[in-house]
Amino acid sequence: MSRDVRNSEEAPEENDALQLEGGEEEEEEKSSSGHRRYLTRSGAERMHKELLRLLNEERPKVTAEVSAAAAQGDRSENAEYIYGKKRLREIDRRIRFLQKRLDTATIVTPSEQPDPSRVYFGATVTLEDEDEARVTYQIVGSDEIDTAGGRISVESPIAKALLRKKVGDTVEVHRPRGEIEYTLVQIRYL
Repeated sequence: MSRDVRNSEEAPEENDALQLEGGEEEEEEKSSSGHRRYLTRSGAERMHKELLRLLNEERPKVTAEVSAAAAQGDRSENAEYIYGKKRLREIDRRIRFLQKRLDTATIVTPSEQPDPSRVYFGATVTLEDEDEARVTYQIVGSDEIDTAGGRISVESPIAKALLRKKVGDTVEVHRPRGEIEYTLVQIRYL
């Protein structure tokens, strides 16, 4: 599901990173932490590919293995059958999870951001710390996190501090290792 989403600077709620065109608040299923679920277009495509792979490749393969193991006789002591059934439950659980996430998430295309001069969901930001070391992150949904790949959650301390900031702004980030100050060097929407 794709929606035209816009950002608002007018008295935003702490947790809101996006609003619908016309300022109308979205009524979305919220995560356990109270935040809306957003996915970037590329994140949704990765989840959709995984869903298709599980449905079209993994599940049929495991189902065939379970059927073959069941044909061998006594199922109570058949390790292949027991393991296969367990694996099938795991696959079905992951399929349900992916379907629910894709059905309830708001898909955002970062390149269509109406105000690219500020940091919002989907932004790729370059930051410079006090020692002039630079780091680049993309702000994504909690289902897309990959810190090694430079994707951080919109709910992370860094992302929360950066939302609605402009190039040149300095933010103080409270993190477990202590506070650090970053200067926003670049904002891109890919």
